[in-house]
Amino acid sequence: MTNEGRFYKFLLWREKHIKERTFILLISFLVGIAAAMAALLLKFLIHSIQHLLMGHFQEGANYWLLVYPIIGILLAGLFVRYIVRDDISHGVTKILYAISQRKSRIKPHNMWSSLVASSVTIGFGGSVGAEAPIVLTGAAIGSNLGRLFRMEQKTLMLLVGCGAAGAVAGIFKAPIAGLVFVIEVLMLDLTMTSVLPLLIASVTAATMSYIFSGTEAMFRFSQTEAFYVGRIPYVLLLGIFCGIISLYFTHSMIRIEGWYRKLSHQWQKFILGAAMLSILLFLFPPLYGEGYDTIESLLNGRFANLIDRSPFHQIDIGYWSIVIFLGLILLTKVLASAATNGGGGCGGIFAPSLYIGCIAGFLFSHIINYFGPSIELSEKNFALMGMAGTMAGVMHAPLTGVFLIAELTGGYDLFLPLMIVSISSYATIRAFEPHSIYSMRLAQKGKLLTHHKDKAVLTLLSVNSVIETDFIPVSPEMTLGHLVKNAIAESSRSMFPVVNKDGVLLGLVLVDNIRNIMFRPELYERFHVSRFMVSAPAKIVEGMPMEQIMRIFDDTKAWNLPVVNGEGKYIGFVSKSKIFNAYREVLVGTFSGD
Repeated sequence: MTNEGRFYKFLLWREKHIKERTFILLISFLVGIAAAMAALLLKFLIHSIQHLLMGHFQEGANYWLLVYPIIGILLAGLFVRYIVRDDISHGVTKILYAISQRKSRIKPHNMWSSLVASSVTIGFGGSVGAEAPIVLTGAAIGSNLGRLFRMEQKTLMLLVGCGAAGAVAGIFKAPIAGLVFVIEVLMLDLTMTSVLPLLIASVTAATMSYIFSGTEAMFRFSQTEAFYVGRIPYVLLLGIFCGIISLYFTHSMIRIEGWYRKLSHQWQKFILGAAMLSILLFLFPPLYGEGYDTIESLLNGRFANLIDRSPFHQIDIGYWSIVIFLGLILLTKVLASAATNGGGGCGGIFAPSLYIGCIAGFLFSHIINYFGPSIELSEKNFALMGMAGTMAGVMHAPLTGVFLIAELTGGYDLFLPLMIVSISSYATIRAFEPHSIYSMRLAQKGKLLTHHKDKAVLTLLSVNSVIETDFIPVSPEMTLGHLVKNAIAESSRSMFPVVNKDGVLLGLVLVDNIRNIMFRPELYERFHVSRFMVSAPAKIVEGMPMEQIMRIFDDTKAWNLPVVNGEGKYIGFVSKSKIFNAYREVLVGTFSGD
């Protein structure tokens, strides 16, 4: 018996002896282990590369910072272009796209390709985070493991969420944040059927991280300064400030990446991205890599040494010098992150959002303490709150911001101010931008899955899946007799598309409009189709989002509408009844749960 035969025999045995729910729990456990091991491996690779490269750095300007990021982006870009041969950037966006448009199917190479590319990118100084690549890796593990065991689409979507939750829990040692991230950012519905597998994957991944890397929180933070209720107005102001910073970061990132996409050649992108990144790292060394050393320094009050390895190390470290230095880092971090990905590197914006949030919170409290002598704000507490606020704003995920920061630092005593700053930041950015940085691109294309089930089902539907092509096209020169004998008599349809010799849709012939003359043979040669054809009430363009198509149906009150391609050539028709039938099938098959 072949290996494939044995595997199919196992599948039959499993169906007979192991219930579906139990088997899903077992798979979620395996996904949690695999995601955690991938996260640990990624962190090990990044830290090993950084230790090897930065071990000889001295105080003062380090000219190797002009070289290392160029090498990292070049190696990652060549790896992606010639070995992977696929786009692996924007990990979370790719997961959202897979859920909404690819039936939760993620390519097998994503189980390892993002891990390799991001470790090289970040290890050599790329100013991005490792979390989005590892989340894509975890989701790919869940998707492909589910496909291996022939799971249906609804279960496959759940396993993608398990992989993402396990990746977040594993890399951050944050099981609750892993679960909440899947609900808020990946927008999976939380039901009694889905919550247990997600919890199992998250807890399993976090436990594996505890076993192999210790039980200490990721950032060493000890709350030596109590939080007072009288500071709540300042926490609200910090949340608004973080919301504005999040808006700046989100829009700047999208715009700069758009500039890179407009460049016609990959080498142009590499030269521009590598040059920008190396110059920024040379001027501001704290931008190197994920930036977690900088976060830990600010959380523990060691901000004076951040300037040591920069060309400005000889400047007297006074109040305004550190404020200006950190302020410039806050503004240029988005340039460094966009240059890293735009130039060919691979990384996410988890770490950059935490990074700029920590600096924003520190600067906010540092400046208020300077100008308000009667006020004493804890700078490290506000730096911690800034991390939660900016993450909540950039990702549109206030609960993820709260639980992730609490679990990252062990700062549970600050739970109330963390919630206040996250909610106020989220409310601020929502007033200007309805979508997170992850979902913005998909939302613009109408391919974003949301918690709104009607919209979610329409998103999962493709216009190509409901096109009907059994309508007989006619030409404008065709006579009435030819139309009656060769089209109407041969078809069960009461509508006929009129196309020219190039296949471009010109109009429609409606049987109801010619019923009074179609039974008069004496008129068969006198009238031509061009005489009684009418314009279509609207045209559906191939690839148009289903939600927009339904709005067009509502506006026109039509029951059938023609579909054309981008050049106006006729493809077929879409009917309301066909869409409603497909809608019911997707609703029952994807969202039904116990």
